[in-house]
Amino acid sequence: MTSINYPPVRISATPAASPLPVLDTPDPAPSRAFAYLLLTLTVLFWSGNWVVGRWIRDDVPPIALSFWRWAIAFACLLPWAWPHLRAQWREILMRWKVLALLGLTGGACHNALTYTGLALTTATNGVLLASATPIMIIGLSWALFRKRLSRLAWLGVMVSLSGVIAIIAHGELARLLELRPNAGDLWVLAAMLFWALYTVLLAHRPPTLHALSFLAAISLWGLAGLTPFYLWEMASGKLIVPGVPAFAAIAYAGIFPAALGFIFWNRAVAEVGGNRAGQFMHLMPAFGILLSMLFLGEQPALYHLVGIALILAGIFLTAQGRA
Repeated sequence: MTSINYPPVRISATPAASPLPVLDTPDPAPSRAFAYLLLTLTVLFWSGNWVVGRWIRDDVPPIALSFWRWAIAFACLLPWAWPHLRAQWREILMRWKVLALLGLTGGACHNALTYTGLALTTATNGVLLASATPIMIIGLSWALFRKRLSRLAWLGVMVSLSGVIAIIAHGELARLLELRPNAGDLWVLAAMLFWALYTVLLAHRPPTLHALSFLAAISLWGLAGLTPFYLWEMASGKLIVPGVPAFAAIAYAGIFPAALGFIFWNRAVAEVGGNRAGQFMHLMPAFGILLSMLFLGEQPALYHLVGIALILAGIFLTAQGRA
């Protein structure tokens, strides 16, 4: 596996994308069209992750899928990360507390709860609910750090929240009034809340750590956090059903959304910048619904369309209010 040499860069985070750092400094090497292709493939990989998590729910328990996803991703990235880990191991040990917090929220909790939710709800519901993550990030920024929001931004939060409620209630007022939401939807929302918390806490990440050192460190902490729950899951009799579907799903989750998604995203953002790259995240609902229809036979209902329209409208209003 050949190494990738990035130019000196500044590390930053793009909300609601992936629990990984991105590189913001423009790099003239790849063409802009190629960067857009990489971004599109990355969002496609992440959308496919929701479909795979739903598809394999009977063969691979959620904690096992999350554990092996990060184990495979770490193994794939280690050859590139190793030189930076060797050079920065003292700083990694010194900053273990913040790295542990980021690894446990963005790696362990986010992934495990996502796959738990997908065992109980549709991939369509999951990917649409995930679209509300930017609003959660804004809400946590206000709650934890008292970042001020304009009235228009608050209106956007409320509009997006109404879209989330429409999806959870499946468009049925009676379901909402009787408090009968799907448990899987609630697990997915909890997963997105941990991802939003991870994104907000990225402000405290060690700024001098190389992107690959950072990823390797939080991956290891994520694996450490998942290990006791994985052992408990196996002890309770929830085991991986050996076979091609299980191994293919685990390989996909580790190689494409985690490892390749990281490499593609970073390389593309180095060319076009974080703000422009972030706009590609709006492809995820479209990709997610299409993949769910093709591979799972799910059909979007009217409440799905209403919900995602409200979520995206709220994100737009919030962005205008913060401009």
